[in-house]
Amino acid sequence: MSDTKVWYITGASKGMGLAIAKQLLLQGHKVAATSRLISGFHLLPDFDDLFLPLKVDLKSESSIANSIKKVIDKFGRIDVVVNNAGYGLGGALEELTSEEISENFEVNFFAVVRVVQQALPYLRKQRSGHIINISSIAGFAPGLGWSMYCAAKFAVSGLTEALANDLKPLGINVTNVLPGWFRTNFAKADSIAYNKNRIEEYVYLREYHEKMNDMDGAQLGNPDRIADAFLELVNSHNPATTLFLGSDAFNRAKSRIEQLNIQMDSWREISYSTDFSS
Repeated sequence: MSDTKVWYITGASKGMGLAIAKQLLLQGHKVAATSRLISGFHLLPDFDDLFLPLKVDLKSESSIANSIKKVIDKFGRIDVVVNNAGYGLGGALEELTSEEISENFEVNFFAVVRVVQQALPYLRKQRSGHIINISSIAGFAPGLGWSMYCAAKFAVSGLTEALANDLKPLGINVTNVLPGWFRTNFAKADSIAYNKNRIEEYVYLREYHEKMNDMDGAQLGNPDRIADAFLELVNSHNPATTLFLGSDAFNRAKSRIEQLNIQMDSWREISYSTDFSS
């Protein structure tokens, strides 16, 4: 295929990352896939020279740098970077420990920073490439009981939209992807952590955690369709800088925008009141 690309995907041994990697490989693309434990890659069939599994510690700059060098050595270039690795953290802010907060930001936000920093020298040299950072609809329209996870995803979204401006002149596209619920293992224990400390007054938040557990296996999103959406995105002459993925994410975002417009209009006078008088 003349339009095949080289993809670097983090957190690709399960969930959305694994589904994306598999569908891209089936269509003849070259995929470098990272994971802390590469045992999950046994779920992928043999793709000969198209696939490069990489054991990477996303909290280590040197581990990331070495993995990207291996991609360049094997495939000669990187066309698309997909920052997918992450996990949920439930609990009220007051209940969370500094260790729980730091670890969640390390994986959900700072890992994205490190991967982009290590990939950019190659993308700059090529004067081409596409960075896809997977945030969450929770990084735009937060739900109850996930304050720190929402904060980390807001940070990913903010960084991504700023990078889209900074890197466009270099021929590098950047997209902030905000998925809704996809039918993966994200609702399971290996992708979700909960606060160890419990405060009685926040018992109402547990109901929202249980709702997420109850929807496991009934999510609207089909993970096997994400790769095709990403291919359309990276092949576009005018790719989106913000992409809501899934009808649930799209509709939740529309509702949030409508609420924000109403609130802005109702507080317009106060907003304008802080200007110098003419």
